[in-house]
Amino acid sequence: MNTKYDKTDPLSIEAYGKKMVGKTFLDIIQESSEPYETKQELITSYGNKKRKGGLGNLIEEVYFGYKANSDQSADFLEAGVELKASPYEYVGKGKVKDVRAGERLVVTMIDYQNPVEDDYFKSHVHEKINKMLLVYYLRNRNLPSNLDYPIDYVKLYSPTQADLKIIQDDYKKINDKIKSGKAHELSESDTIYLSACTKGSTAAKSWVPQYYNPEVKAKKRAYSLKQGFMTQVLKNYLVKDIDTYEPIIKNPAELNEQTFEDIVQNRIHQHNGKTDEALCVEFDRVYNNDKSLWADLALRMLGIKSNKAEEFVKANIVVKAVRINEKNKIVESSSLPSMPLIELVDEEWEESKLYKYFEETKFLLVVFKKVGDRYVLKGSQFWNMPESKLNTVVKDGWEQIRKVVKEGIVFTPSQQSNGIVIKNNLPKKGANEVIHLRPHTSKSYYVFEDGTTHGSGNINNSEVLPDGRRMTKQSFWINNSFLYSVLEEHLKNE
Repeated sequence: MNTKYDKTDPLSIEAYGKKMVGKTFLDIIQESSEPYETKQELITSYGNKKRKGGLGNLIEEVYFGYKANSDQSADFLEAGVELKASPYEYVGKGKVKDVRAGERLVVTMIDYQNPVEDDYFKSHVHEKINKMLLVYYLRNRNLPSNLDYPIDYVKLYSPTQADLKIIQDDYKKINDKIKSGKAHELSESDTIYLSACTKGSTAAKSWVPQYYNPEVKAKKRAYSLKQGFMTQVLKNYLVKDIDTYEPIIKNPAELNEQTFEDIVQNRIHQHNGKTDEALCVEFDRVYNNDKSLWADLALRMLGIKSNKAEEFVKANIVVKAVRINEKNKIVESSSLPSMPLIELVDEEWEESKLYKYFEETKFLLVVFKKVGDRYVLKGSQFWNMPESKLNTVVKDGWEQIRKVVKEGIVFTPSQQSNGIVIKNNLPKKGANEVIHLRPHTSKSYYVFEDGTTHGSGNINNSEVLPDGRRMTKQSFWINNSFLYSVLEEHLKNE
């Protein structure tokens, strides 16, 4: 019997867990009651960064003294407490640094081969996240061993009332897709906080039959809490209010009547028909041609005065203002975050930055239509890249671009009326239905094999290529024609 804590008492478990704060994982092994030979074996085993289970299992087995397992019940069953160890990191440059969760928090595997549990409060998901002992350690990849990582935060955590309601809605959305026989179409970006993340490699064993659709196999996935959500939990409940954001839902009771997505859309849609200039007056915002204007107005309509909404940060929701001109064409394609080409060469598709971005990101598309010399609000919709497009059309476009980068981009100088323009053989916009690659900056800059340079910018406007040359920074963009095709009929206003 373990006399160091009461396994039936959550507060006793937390108090004992807090004694880990300030220790490294190596300290935990060295201070255990295990004999010397066993300690050495543990150091060798848990010091292996490729070990599955890793540091969380070490805490369970060596510190708390119970055997780690894949049981879907809570770890401390009598107390209803689940132990979750997870890394956090510092991000930012210089003295301006922030903390973020190092990864999503995997809750439990999704069982495709049996009927789903419709009642969230009877589910293993609820059992796992209702009361969690969160153990956060600082991941520093420069340290020689992961056993050198220090444990900095230990705290019991339960979702807030508002967060829990959103998680319940997410759970239903995931299960509805499974029950409709479409588990193979699940995506992390389908939901707000609770997602269905992939588990396992692309090997055949990672694909299993569906109870609701035996003819089609689905890739193994797990219920997980998104990285953005866990970052805010880390900041608000463990680190204490570092860089908190404004919430859209200020009264959790709102979520008893509507889903989070419905609340967001209803708040925006009540302003349908107003011009961007009128909205600027209403929400005390300077009217100008800044590209951030229309996305900023969307946040103002949701009651957010800053440029960050707490729920959007937690759910990894990106606001995209979509402007449609008089000819029913979207004004411009939509840029994605910078993804260096030099990193593209060594990526595999499901580990690539582009795949992860689309897999994990949900978009709020806010639509404005050009009427005269102003843009009029026409509505909004939530959208995420369908798995059927992501793993076919988008993947094909990514592979075409990767092939050219890997083989070496060909630069061709061309005389234009405004001087010499450097063309390249990267696939053009028309080569793929969904994505294309083009400059991320208006100022061009190239460095050729012989060291000569060309362009109106400087080295900061360029990125290095695998062969050492440099070219103007590039980004993936979502084609404006594709983006228009995903808008609902009532938003097109054709």
